[in-house]
Amino acid sequence: MGYINSIETMGLVDGPGIRFVVFLQGCHLRCLYCHNPETWSLKGGMAMTAEELLQKIKRYKPYFEDNGGVTFSGGEPLLQPEFLIETMKLCQKENIHTCLDTSGYGTDKDEEVLKYTDLVILDIKATNNELYQKITGKNIEKVDNFIELCNKLNKKMWLRQVIVPGINDNEENILELKEYIKKIKNIEKIELIPYHTFGEDKYKKLNLNYRLTGKRAMDSDKLDKLNRLLQK
Repeated sequence: MGYINSIETMGLVDGPGIRFVVFLQGCHLRCLYCHNPETWSLKGGMAMTAEELLQKIKRYKPYFEDNGGVTFSGGEPLLQPEFLIETMKLCQKENIHTCLDTSGYGTDKDEEVLKYTDLVILDIKATNNELYQKITGKNIEKVDNFIELCNKLNKKMWLRQVIVPGINDNEENILELKEYIKKIKNIEKIELIPYHTFGEDKYKKLNLNYRLTGKRAMDSDKLDKLNRLLQK
């Protein structure tokens, strides 16, 4: 049984082609800029079996064509490994492309999950432990281990990093990111994601403290400049 926060049936940004995106419950990180605090708890949302979820996914299979499929996001999907493994196995039997959208902060079953994953979208919160702890409240070691697993299993990778004004919107961070990702194999795509304030209202409704109150959204011109530096 899995716990699902929400489903997006015709996603266009969370992997190649048209995607059926499943947002799973549960996350151990508490990122400063998280815009999905409703996914933090491991329980809640919709309880569903792998077979039930597969039936929903299959309804959209005609739209997947050659490069679409299903993306498991969150929250942190790795925190529901048994459900994830079972569902991914069923998807692969149906020749449905599987994508894992993750921070890499999972469990001791990550390797088993990755065996049934066609593409990994890795959200790189930071490249050094000090900044990683500041942004997430956790240690970066698990993420480094996850990257080693992806390399070992030759997983195709998309990389993302959220850029926040006054925190990591500087050339030093981008140069560190360029150096950090040299150790990652099979990179197909790298994106810098602009920080936005859309999640702030959710915190108010949930009576949670939003720690970036007053922070402006990322300037698009500056983000373009950082993207050019990253791609050099």
